[in-house]
Amino acid sequence: MKVIFAQPFMTRNLAAVCVLLGVMAFWPFPAAAQMTAFNQAVAEAAGKDSDIANFYKARDYAPIWTGRDDASRRNAFFTTIARAGDHGLPAARYDADALIAAFRSVQTDRARGQLEVEMSRAFLAYARDVQTGVLTPAQVDSGIAREVPLRGRLSTIRAFAKSAPAAFLKSLPPQSPEYLGLMKEKLALEQRLGQGGWGPRVQTKVLKPGQSGTAVVQLRDRLQAMGYLGRSASQTYDATLQKAVQDFQFDHGLTADGVAGEGTMAEINVEPVARLQSVIVAMERERWTNMDLGKRHIWVNLTDFTAKIVDDGKVTFATRSVVGKNSNDTRSPEFSDQMEFMVINPTWNVPRSITTKEYLPLMQANPNAAGHLTIIDAAGRAVSRSSIDFSQYTAKTFPYAMKQPPSDGNALGLVKFMFPNKHNIYLHDTPTKSLFAREVRAFSHGCIRLGDPFDFAYALLARQTSDPVGEFKRYLETGVETVVSLEESVPVHIVYRTAFTRPKGHMNYRRDIYGR
Repeated sequence: MKVIFAQPFMTRNLAAVCVLLGVMAFWPFPAAAQMTAFNQAVAEAAGKDSDIANFYKARDYAPIWTGRDDASRRNAFFTTIARAGDHGLPAARYDADALIAAFRSVQTDRARGQLEVEMSRAFLAYARDVQTGVLTPAQVDSGIAREVPLRGRLSTIRAFAKSAPAAFLKSLPPQSPEYLGLMKEKLALEQRLGQGGWGPRVQTKVLKPGQSGTAVVQLRDRLQAMGYLGRSASQTYDATLQKAVQDFQFDHGLTADGVAGEGTMAEINVEPVARLQSVIVAMERERWTNMDLGKRHIWVNLTDFTAKIVDDGKVTFATRSVVGKNSNDTRSPEFSDQMEFMVINPTWNVPRSITTKEYLPLMQANPNAAGHLTIIDAAGRAVSRSSIDFSQYTAKTFPYAMKQPPSDGNALGLVKFMFPNKHNIYLHDTPTKSLFAREVRAFSHGCIRLGDPFDFAYALLARQTSDPVGEFKRYLETGVETVVSLEESVPVHIVYRTAFTRPKGHMNYRRDIYGR
């Protein structure tokens, strides 16, 4: 995602401007002519914006910005957009300087009507940006398949006109603890950048406990600047420094062994400006999900390689995950949906793309390749490999499907969790357990593999049975594919956050595995 750094709104004396705007000149025209000219100007200026046009038409073109009694609304709005940069928003987008200049120079009712509409345009732009984001997700990356919960522009400005202006504007950004934490980190990073950053980079690739010298001092100083280490004059990689490295590793998704290896050192040498970019992007993504996530929901952060169950804002279950490989057709998408059921002892119906791109070339070289899979014709019947001349087919013409019956070796493992979606993405078990020990776990074809799928199932079933373990195992032991519905569907949010908060401690950062 390309980051557009927010520029602070520059006004020499905001208080003076607010006073100026609060004392609008009396218009030198008769009231009837004045209103007619104003109304006509508003109607013309709003002509191509049906929401603004309908808003003013419904209120007989009464102003909300440029009237004699509108000073508090004007001042609240200008004060708010002066701080748009705090939200990582591009403040120049609202062109406050031009609007203030227009208020200073307006002399006719026609100019006042045009200014009235421009103020409403700026307000609606700001309201949407700060509430649900500046960018359109799919235009950033096709893998960001998120539907943003946009608010109606007409309903927004109507509500604003009826509300206390300052309170309404304050309510627009996400109110989640995550958003507030990200904003706090943004301001802290900007302050740190103003003080020169975190100091010199560590000029070596690897450091281990017991070492000493200039590079160790650089490591010590950098961790001190980041807040992982108290004041120290030690030039040795001692136990205190090792603990600081471990804490840093934990907060950055690294193996917390206390050794500053190449991966750890690369993260330690990331500059605060890059972390600031991650925070600004995370704030935008938080605006994209500015909605009711669900009292109970499932949160899958692709960059963190975890899947969590969240109840009333608290994580009640967490497991490691494996996500899609970093290639064009296997990256896991970002979206939200509703988990409706689980399938115990699932059959793996091999996706067409995997059948033709991976297995067909193997079977063309050796008809008995991928022998664990059954070949199925268009009528759903199993077909003997000996009856097929694989060499005569291409990826487009291959007329068969493939599937793997339930078994311990099934690619989906022994359970999958379904939230039917157009991406054909779901959560599931896997027989390949060794991958969960890796630090970076991007190996799947797009679906999310779970490290503790049975415990995940128990946690979901506990809401609808007094014996979730026993019920799950009864179905499992049959060896037969069984669908178990969830009595209440659970929202699933697959997200991509390279910066996120924890209830206590430092901000967490993760590597940008997909370049999003």
